[in-house]
Amino acid sequence: MPSGITLAVVGAGDRGTGYARWALAHPERASVVAVAEPRKVRRDRFAAVHALEAGAAVDDWRALAARGRVADAVLVCTLDREHLEPVLAFAALGYHVLLEKPMALTEDECRRIVDAVEQAGVILAVGHVLRYTPYTRALKRVLGSGRIGDVVSVQHLEPVGFWHQAHSFVRGNWRREDEATSMLMAKSCHDLDWLQYVLGHPPARVSSFGRLSHFRPGNEPTGAAGRCLDCDRAVEASCPYSAKRDYGDRLAQGRHGWPLSVLIDEFTPQALETALREGPYGRCVYACDNDVVDHQVVAMEFASGATATFTMTAFTEQADRQTRIFGTRGELRGDGRQLRVYDFLTRTEEVIGLGGGTMDTAGGHGGGDAGLMDAFVGAVATGNPGLVKSGPRESLTSHLTVLAAERARRAGTVETIQS
Repeated sequence: MPSGITLAVVGAGDRGTGYARWALAHPERASVVAVAEPRKVRRDRFAAVHALEAGAAVDDWRALAARGRVADAVLVCTLDREHLEPVLAFAALGYHVLLEKPMALTEDECRRIVDAVEQAGVILAVGHVLRYTPYTRALKRVLGSGRIGDVVSVQHLEPVGFWHQAHSFVRGNWRREDEATSMLMAKSCHDLDWLQYVLGHPPARVSSFGRLSHFRPGNEPTGAAGRCLDCDRAVEASCPYSAKRDYGDRLAQGRHGWPLSVLIDEFTPQALETALREGPYGRCVYACDNDVVDHQVVAMEFASGATATFTMTAFTEQADRQTRIFGTRGELRGDGRQLRVYDFLTRTEEVIGLGGGTMDTAGGHGGGDAGLMDAFVGAVATGNPGLVKSGPRESLTSHLTVLAAERARRAGTVETIQS
């Protein structure tokens, strides 16, 4: 018999599988009893890992919902554009809901989700995992202590990483706004939500600038082919975005997790060659159908008069997010690994180390994934939604900030954020 609370998973991709893995590590607190996943290989693998009973793995969330409430809570980890309907259906059935970010892609859909969970009286936790990291807790403690005085301004950088941009936002599922969503919503809603959380309130006004500058036709090296496998050897060898080299090196090194797991289910050279020959991930980054931005800046003004800038850029090494917070009595610098707090009065600096995990650890977000699951499971088990740091109203506000920033970027305006 299952112990702790029971979970159903809708979408057994990397995010759904990652969250569910927490239950395997904490069997006394939670267990997975059902999954809905359209891809048979993923569905069967997930069912085997969680030892699901016969018939507990289905190919469509609607088939799972038709069975009524078979678990205490559901993890909705479908593609971004497919969040609304399952959340409405499962909330109406009485399921508590953990919803992968973004909660939805339009203001109307976000508000419908908030209304649905509030009317149903169920707990909702949105996957803003950066709220749940030890790093964030430490940073919040410093700000709350008053050590740097009143916050006047903030600089926050998300270094996406050149290969991550190429994988997810040039070749991958989030490359086009009409098929997915904006870059700001898909990747950086984490960051605008995080800034709101650490400062304790949302911005009042935003403006934004950004565009697709590099990953477009006309910037390809002379002699480049449409696919990396067909590229002239010398050209391919000199290109930092070679799919052949990037994915091939990961396979050779036995790095079989994300992002390689997105391309292939069997980790063999033959499977990888077929994927690069026939699938989207083997395309030249200058010959794709992508249209999302590869760099963007968001400027924010808060009711207190404080200001903040957020920069997202593809053109970096893979690195942790970096933040500088400027106060009236000191300055705080953080990089996901440690905090540096400089005191204006004593003119001294304290370094606060955080141990092993970093803010952007692959698959775990520096402990944020585990922190979210710990909070959500605890909230469901005790009936205390206050354990969740990314509830419906908080998440609605940060999504409204993202939507306002995108309107500002497109129209060249300064947008007021309506609650």
